[in-house]
Amino acid sequence: MPHFVYIMAARPGGALYIGRSTNLRDRVAAHRAGLSVHTARYGIHTLVWFEEHADFESSLRRERRLKRWRRAWKDQLITEFNPNWQDMIDAIP
Repeated sequence: MPHFVYIMAARPGGALYIGRSTNLRDRVAAHRAGLSVHTARYGIHTLVWFEEHADFESSLRRERRLKRWRRAWKDQLITEFNPNWQDMIDAIP
């Protein structure tokens, strides 16, 4: 079963949320429905980056590493993957 690490954003340069899930489509839908306090509070609804991992441990390590990154590094990661910070929901395999 694939594991996903993802970043959602309110807007370019705005609030971010980093998380992981085995069912990324459902998790994004939950964020958009306001089921996550942080994403609902800050209007975070756009999936701007994600990557797939083969197992739980690698996804957990990557999520924790990303959460410690400086904001500029996160912005650069997103911009390299998605230059216009567009919603990536249709790109989920």
